[in-house]
Amino acid sequence: MKVFMGTDLEGVAGVSTFMVQTSPDGRYYDDAKKLLTAEINAAVEGMLEAGVNDVLVCDGHGPGAVRFEDIHPAAKLLHGRPLAPRHVRDEIVKDYDVCIMLGQHAMAGVADGNLHHTQSSGTIEYYKLNGEEIGEIAQFALYHGAMGLPMIFLSGDHAACREAEELIPGVTTTCVKQGLSRNSAISLSAPESHRLIREGIKKAIENHKKNPVAPLVWDGPFVLDRKYFHTDTADAIASQPGVQRVDSQTVRFQSDDIRKIIY
Repeated sequence: MKVFMGTDLEGVAGVSTFMVQTSPDGRYYDDAKKLLTAEINAAVEGMLEAGVNDVLVCDGHGPGAVRFEDIHPAAKLLHGRPLAPRHVRDEIVKDYDVCIMLGQHAMAGVADGNLHHTQSSGTIEYYKLNGEEIGEIAQFALYHGAMGLPMIFLSGDHAACREAEELIPGVTTTCVKQGLSRNSAISLSAPESHRLIREGIKKAIENHKKNPVAPLVWDGPFVLDRKYFHTDTADAIASQPGVQRVDSQTVRFQSDDIRKIIY
């Protein structure tokens, strides 16, 4: 089995606060990167134990957050900023069997989601796809589902796990922290988080072999509304070709192909 792993930083145990942990100028950013990389390595160990023979890790946090020098020897890392265009990456990712998310957070506006946001914590109020609010979990699962890859596993805070379970029948989740507020959480210890992730991904692969999880596919056509906090951000986006202005803070994208608008 070949596994494509999308990663983020905000859903990692021990990472709880935007200002000091999730941006490159944060005092504890490098410490947070170490925590993420260790969780990645625990997941790789579990996949190897389950018989996976190819793991491609995508460094998905905005400015990049995976420590290359510490990554598991059996993993390959897709990284760099900016990342290669999606059509370039897709030629590689389409050959994988399943996808997973590690270190994930809940969508913007979820009260009990630690570090919740959708794409940009500084500019986005919400994304709505065909009238339903979505976050980065739905984006990832729908985009790769359209390529035929089912999403079989997610780790993160309890709100992210709940979001994934409501979205994807049969997905396996591992909760490594409980959100108390946007910048506060109760985290499990790093060793316990690693143990649970290692066991969780093994369970996900075993379950998928017995009862395959279906790729997440929604019927089109698709209408995606993005609402920004400020009008000037909407001004800039609305000037792009094919973008419709809905109101002072909201822009709309439409397509029959989910992959053309979901990000």
